[in-house]
Amino acid sequence: MTVASTNSPVAALLVELRRDGGEPLHRQIETAVRDGIRAGRLRQGSAMPPTRAIAADLGVSRGVVVEAYQQLVAEGYLTSRTGGYTQVAMGAEAAAAPAPPVRRKPRIDFGYGRADVTHFPRAAWLRSIRTVLTDAPSERFGYLSGHGMPELREALAEYLNRVRGTSARPENVVICNGYAQGSALLIQVLAAAGARRLAVEDPSSGDDARPVAEGLGLEVVGVPVDADGIQAAALERSGADAVILTPSHQWPTGGVLTARSRVAVLRWARRSGALVIEDDYDAEYRYDRTPIGAIQGLAPDLVAYAGSASKTLAPGLRIGWLVVPAHLSAAVAAAKVAADRGSPAIDQLAFADFVRRGEFDRHLRRMRPLYRRRRDALLFALDRKLPDFEATGRAAGQHLVAWLPPDLSEAAVTAAAARYDVGVYGVSPYRLSSAGRGGLIFGYASLSERTIVEGVDLLATAVAELRG
Repeated sequence: MTVASTNSPVAALLVELRRDGGEPLHRQIETAVRDGIRAGRLRQGSAMPPTRAIAADLGVSRGVVVEAYQQLVAEGYLTSRTGGYTQVAMGAEAAAAPAPPVRRKPRIDFGYGRADVTHFPRAAWLRSIRTVLTDAPSERFGYLSGHGMPELREALAEYLNRVRGTSARPENVVICNGYAQGSALLIQVLAAAGARRLAVEDPSSGDDARPVAEGLGLEVVGVPVDADGIQAAALERSGADAVILTPSHQWPTGGVLTARSRVAVLRWARRSGALVIEDDYDAEYRYDRTPIGAIQGLAPDLVAYAGSASKTLAPGLRIGWLVVPAHLSAAVAAAKVAADRGSPAIDQLAFADFVRRGEFDRHLRRMRPLYRRRRDALLFALDRKLPDFEATGRAAGQHLVAWLPPDLSEAAVTAAAARYDVGVYGVSPYRLSSAGRGGLIFGYASLSERTIVEGVDLLATAVAELRG
């Protein structure tokens, strides 16, 4: 190993050459100089030692040092002028900004949107993966249509028509990476076609669609909801070119759009030439009544249906699907290709096999009674400890809303609960308007029954303190 002598003009470079290693000598010099500049030992504007001096001190040919200098000049670390000194061209790297404080998760967290992934059917999924890797044609691993794998589109069309009452055809199915991407693709296509206004339910979860719509120049307007979902009369007055609905289980209030309102919404869409985007996010989990069919089955030419595996299997799969009107199919598929050249082939084929073999149905049958017991534990605990909290949206899904009595505010209750290490979340952040009754969203899918009861007990204690 060769080290520059301490009294030499190149000592500040801290160059250590390992002649027995596999890395070329010029690259070792580059690394030492680069590190010295980044660390601030070699300051911006300072002159570098002559190449001859470095070569003599390290016992290498001058050409080795010249090659290192040339590379560093090309990268912008050094600057060299004919007949002049070589100088350091940039300063030390800026000190890394301090990381933002990590918000600690509450010990008992009623946060919404968390399926219980501990019950993910790993063995069944592994069988599907093995089947795909063994049997899938080689051409399936190349670039395909933006619509997605034909096997998955066919399997989903059959499943959705059977279970959700859609009128889906495989050629109108587009596979995407979850609802967020699916809604973004639809909004892009609508904006390109001249849409200027998007209506959303108020309250609603707009984290996915609203920023995309606003970024594309669309005006986003809120349409109020009541116990039966979106108010069709208000939608008529909105002047919107499209509306995003959760008709089978309104998010977050849990209302179900009545048959009369469904007809009114579709009549508005046909008369105004608007598109209805149906977010069918968790309708497979229904407990107290027969599942409500998708609105897409009533008018497939007016409705784009969106679903995903996030609430039913696991959000980490990043598998979603759109069933779009025939006249939008090609444009949405093209937008998908432009976005990412298509979703992963193996995941699509595995999910297709998983659905076709009935594993998806079996998984849902296993999870429904589990989630129902957790919902029942939450309802029982609320009724026992907080009887003046009015629970709604209990018939389906993985969450419910408890409306607060007039003497309590969302902010006060959530802050008081946090002091007991319990996470509960208000409805107000999901409103576009400021008006509306205060309420709390309770997600229960990922909590055990015992933890749910403990969480409500602690919340009741916090509420009692608020009331003096």
